[in-house]
Amino acid sequence: MRQVVIYPGEDGYWVAECPSLPGCVSQGKTKEEATENIKEAIRGYIAALQQDGLPVPEERFQVLVTAV
Repeated sequence: MRQVVIYPGEDGYWVAECPSLPGCVSQGKTKEEATENIKEAIRGYIAALQQDGLPVPEERFQVLVTAV
């Protein structure tokens, strides 16, 4: 299970990032599409690490939402 951050990008697409996997970013025309795309990106990222014999980073981020 991985935490994902999703937000509107400058180009009108939704951007999805997985902070515990540096550089694991995807996007989609809708939130749903971005969510499906980041799931695929996470699977591919982890598979590539495993194939190269590298450790898979553990999920270590916590989310804090605050109003300012």
